[in-house]
Amino acid sequence: MKKILCLIGILAAAVSCGKRDLLTLFVGTYSDGFYAYEFDSATGEVVSEGDFPEAAGAFAKAPMPNPSYLSVEGSRVYAVSEMPDSSAAVYAWRFGGNGFDLVNVQPTGLPGGGEDPCYVSTNGTLLAVANYTGGTLGVYRLAENGAIAPLDSLLVSGTGGPDLSRQETPHVHCAVFTPDGKHLLFSEFSADEVGRLDVVGQHVSQYGRAASLPADFGPRHLLFDASGKHFYAIGELSGDVAVFDYAAGALRLKQVVKADRVNARGAADIHFSPDGKFLYASLRLQNDGIAIFSVAPDGTLTEAGYQRTGVHPRNFNITPDGKWVLVACRDNNAVEIYSRSADTGLLQDTGRRVTLEKPVFVGFAQAD
Repeated sequence: MKKILCLIGILAAAVSCGKRDLLTLFVGTYSDGFYAYEFDSATGEVVSEGDFPEAAGAFAKAPMPNPSYLSVEGSRVYAVSEMPDSSAAVYAWRFGGNGFDLVNVQPTGLPGGGEDPCYVSTNGTLLAVANYTGGTLGVYRLAENGAIAPLDSLLVSGTGGPDLSRQETPHVHCAVFTPDGKHLLFSEFSADEVGRLDVVGQHVSQYGRAASLPADFGPRHLLFDASGKHFYAIGELSGDVAVFDYAAGALRLKQVVKADRVNARGAADIHFSPDGKFLYASLRLQNDGIAIFSVAPDGTLTEAGYQRTGVHPRNFNITPDGKWVLVACRDNNAVEIYSRSADTGLLQDTGRRVTLEKPVFVGFAQAD
């Protein structure tokens, strides 16, 4: 009897009683739609099958032009259509497990500048859209069913950075709501600043400068740590990561560390490991890869390693259990899958790939 019980225990540990640790993997593209896959976090593999020859393994597709960035909030998925003209828009989708239903669409390419929307975020009642070429930040109210109301506020960003080839006109690349819910911070790429709006109910008001960054920084993506006390900005132009203390809408710069060692001027995305012990930054244009930093209790960073990747890692993400890092390598037409050490933070290429045209976003939700 003891041998039988032992065998049952071994089998249960090996296959978890037949259950998989499944996530829904969303991949946005510079193409004609974004896709959903089943990803097994126990094995680090896509396990779904689908009928999309252009995206093997995907089980659902949301058709829209250039969905370059998504905000996944449970069954609600908001996606920007990064178009360079008046067709630019933000879409609201409802994801039901087997497919996508379109809720509605609102234009971002409005008079005043809303072309090439490249980032979208929400606090549940407001939706913020960063428009890169338009150089504006658009804010929309959300209905109870998740639909996007017409544009509520449009703020034009500033200039003043020294790179006259890339900072000559306004650009906004990212917008994040503060953990205390009172403010909306956004990257003013061409001004080398972080802007701030106050959040009052379902509106924003009172523009102010939250922080100035070193000249030629070119702030791109922004990020809070889990405590809400530390704030991070990656400089696309400088290749640096700036670390701030945050309190009551105010940022205090405490550290600037180098991520890009070859001056490629193409830094892109930043993410924390789920345990908050490591920060990762993607770098493009030369020596493409992921810079890895350990995080001290006070939020400061120390270089821990570097992982080369495929070409143009515009975006990446880490599975909620911290085991895997998926990197959207746009110019290799593949999402690369790396295993991650929880102890060292270092990555190892599994050789597994999700193949599709020009992937530029990776996100996760718990599978139904």
